[in-house]
Amino acid sequence: MIASGAGASSSGGAASHGAPGHRAGLAAMVGAIGVVYGDIGTSPLYAIKECFSPESPHRLAVSAANVLGVLSLVFWALTMVIVLKYLTFIMRADNHGAGGILALLALVPAKLGRGRTLAVGAALAGTALLYGDGVITPAISVLSAVEGLAVAAPSLSPLVVPLTLAVLVALFAVQRHGTGGIGKVFGPLTLVWFATLAVLGARELAAHPAVLAAIDPRYAVRFFVAERSAGFLTLGAVFLVVTGGEALYADMGHFGRVPIRRAWFAVVFPALLLNYFGQGAALLSRPEAVANPFYALVPSSAVYYVLVISTCATVVASQALISGVFSLTQQAVQLGYFPRVTVVHTSREEAGQVYVPEVNNLLFVACVACVVMFKSSSALAAAYGIAVTGTMGITTLLYFVVATRTWGWSASRAVPLVAVFLVFDLAFFGANAAKIAQGGWFPLAVGGALLLVMTTWHRGRALLWAAIEPTLLPLDAFVAEIEMAKPHRVKGTAVFMSSNPAGTPPALLHNLKHNQVLHDRIVLLAVLSLPVPDVRAEDRVSVELLAPDCYQVTARFGFMETPDVPLALRLCEPLGLHVDPQRASFYLGRETLVVTDAPTMRRWRKRLFAFLSKNARAATEYFRLPPGRVVELGAQIPL
Repeated sequence: MIASGAGASSSGGAASHGAPGHRAGLAAMVGAIGVVYGDIGTSPLYAIKECFSPESPHRLAVSAANVLGVLSLVFWALTMVIVLKYLTFIMRADNHGAGGILALLALVPAKLGRGRTLAVGAALAGTALLYGDGVITPAISVLSAVEGLAVAAPSLSPLVVPLTLAVLVALFAVQRHGTGGIGKVFGPLTLVWFATLAVLGARELAAHPAVLAAIDPRYAVRFFVAERSAGFLTLGAVFLVVTGGEALYADMGHFGRVPIRRAWFAVVFPALLLNYFGQGAALLSRPEAVANPFYALVPSSAVYYVLVISTCATVVASQALISGVFSLTQQAVQLGYFPRVTVVHTSREEAGQVYVPEVNNLLFVACVACVVMFKSSSALAAAYGIAVTGTMGITTLLYFVVATRTWGWSASRAVPLVAVFLVFDLAFFGANAAKIAQGGWFPLAVGGALLLVMTTWHRGRALLWAAIEPTLLPLDAFVAEIEMAKPHRVKGTAVFMSSNPAGTPPALLHNLKHNQVLHDRIVLLAVLSLPVPDVRAEDRVSVELLAPDCYQVTARFGFMETPDVPLALRLCEPLGLHVDPQRASFYLGRETLVVTDAPTMRRWRKRLFAFLSKNARAATEYFRLPPGRVVELGAQIPL
C-alpha cells in the first residue's frame, strides 16, 4: 500500500514562490527597494569617481568628449544589462519563483550527460565567485559613504576606517532579524536615498542639460575610437554601475518578480540616471569636482545630511549581496554541494527569506579583513568587479542551455540574444581582468576557496555513498528476513533515518545485529532533496506498508526548504500512520571517516572532506529532531 499525503506547510516553505498570491503591492515594492536595489543604488558614490580617478591605470582627462562618452556607457550598461538582460529575460528563468545561479542550474535537464556535468561545474564556479563579490560589496559600499566625512572635515580622515568597521558590526548584527524585517526598515530609508540621488542630480542637470545628449550611443563609440586601450580599461569602472544585477536575480525569491520590476522602473532607474548625468554635468562645469563627483553635487549646507543618509544607504546596499549569499548557501546545502549549516527561516509568508548564522559570521570576518587591508574605496574598486563579471557570464551561458534544452528555443532565436549578452559580459570581464594584480585577486581567492569546499564536499559525499551502497540490504530482503527470523520485539516506535528509500538503513541493521531486537513498530524514513525550490504539500510525504507494523515513509523537500522530520511525520496521520515525535526513538547512522591511500581523491582533499563532515551541523538539529529522542550508531568508513 502506497499513499501520498497533504497537509499544512511549515515556515520552511511549502508555498510556491511563483504563486499568484506572492506579494506584489506597494509594501513589497518598498521592501524590494530596500533589500534588492541597495547595492546598485549606492554605485553613484564611487562609479563616476573611479572612471576619472587619476590613480587608475587608464587616467582619463576630464573633457567634454570623455564625460559624454562615459555617461553614454553608463546609460547603455544599465539599459542592456539590467533592463534587457536581467529584468526582461534572466528573471523569466525562475525555478518556481526562486532565482539565482543554482536555481537556474536546477532547470538544466539531467539527460544532458556530460553537458550537465559542465553546467554543474560552471554553476558552482559562478556561485563561488558571487561569494567573493559578497565579501567586497559591504566593504566598498560603507567605505565610500564614510569617506564623505573627509570631504566635510578633512581633519577627521583618520576616523574613516574605524567608523566603517563600526557600521559593519551593526550591519551583520541585525541579520538575524531576516530580510523581511530589515526590508521594512531599509525600504523607506532607501526611498529617501533614491529621492536624494534624484534631487541632487536634477539640480545640476537643470543648469547643464546638454549632457543628456550622451543617451546617443554614438558618444560611446567615439569615446572608444578616441581613447582605445584607455577606453576599454574604463569599462572596469563603468561596470560598477551594474554590479547589483546578479544579486537582483539571486534575491528574486525574497520578494518576487513583479515587485522587483515595478520598483526599478518607478523609482530606481530614474533616480540613478538623474544622479549619473548630474555628476557628468558637474564635471563639465567644474573639472575640479573629479576628486569626488558625487559630493560635488551636494550643497555645503547639506553635506552632513547626505553623509548620514549615504552611510545608511550603503548599509542597505550590503544587504542585497548578504541575503543573496544566504539564499545560495541554503540551495547549495540542499543540492548536496555544501555541508549542513544552520538555516533559520525568518518569515512565515516568504519561504525564500532565510538567515544562516555561520555564513553571516564568515562574511563579517572577511569584510573586516577587506577594510583593514585596502583602507579606501578606490583601492577596493580595483578588487571589485572581476568576480561578479565571471558570474554574470556563467549565468548567460546557463540561460542559453535552459532556453534551448529545457524550453525548446531554436538556435536562431537563442544565439543572437545570448550573443548580445556575452558582448557586454566579456567586455566587462576583460576590462576587470586587468585589475587582478591591483586587488582583483582577493575575490578570486575567496571564490576559489569556496569552489574547493563545494567540489570536495560533493565528491566526498559521492565516495562515501559508493562505500556504503554495497553494504545496504534491499528492503524486500530485510522484510523477508525478519518475517522468517522473528526477532524479539520491544515496546515503542523506532524511526530509522535513511537517504535512500530503496535500501535498509544501516542504523537499523546495526541495531538488529548488536541488540538482537526490533521495536513493536518500525518506520524507515527517507528524506529526499528535490531539484525544485519547494514541494507541494500534497507531495510532501508518501507511506508504504512493508509488513505488519513496518512502514516506509518518504519525505520530500525542495532546495529552498529545510528538512523538518516532525512535520513530515505529522503529515503521515491522514495516511494511517500516527507517530508522536516526542515519544518515538530516532536512530541515525554516524560515520567516522578513515582516510586511506585509495586513489579515489587526493589525500589532502580527503582530509578536508573529513574536516567538513566532522564540523557540519549535527543531523539532529538539521532535521529538527526532538532533543533526547535520538540514538546515533557509529561506523567507520574508509575513504
